[in-house]
Amino acid sequence: MLSSNTPHCVRLRPGKSYDGKQGFSYFEGVARETTGSQAICMHLLTIPPGGRAKAHKHDSHETAIYVLSGRAIMYWGERLEHCMETAAGDMIYIPANVPHLPINNSDDVVTAVIARTDPREQESVTLLPELDTLID
Repeated sequence: MLSSNTPHCVRLRPGKSYDGKQGFSYFEGVARETTGSQAICMHLLTIPPGGRAKAHKHDSHETAIYVLSGRAIMYWGERLEHCMETAAGDMIYIPANVPHLPINNSDDVVTAVIARTDPREQESVTLLPELDTLID
């Protein structure tokens, strides 16, 4: 029997989804709200063909992404001046406070696992609407 002071391991299976500030729907995953995590969140993202996020950054939190399927592009930088092509099997690192905007410009769904050093996934999201118009 576990005491009330013993940390508990938690198993989740993505099922419910929620709409993030960034403009995508995410499958609920590991977060403070679902598991009590203290320093990380991890969830599954699907981007439909033609899907595009809103320009944003994650204040003081790093992001790691593993692309499971599909191809997309990600603009990043202070004025979204850089562009990175991503495909299944790629791992992507986004430093804290770096503006970015992913787009699925293919005909296939993109699926990725996303992990952040923010246990409350939406808390550190800052939208950057002034950058949205920089990318067609």
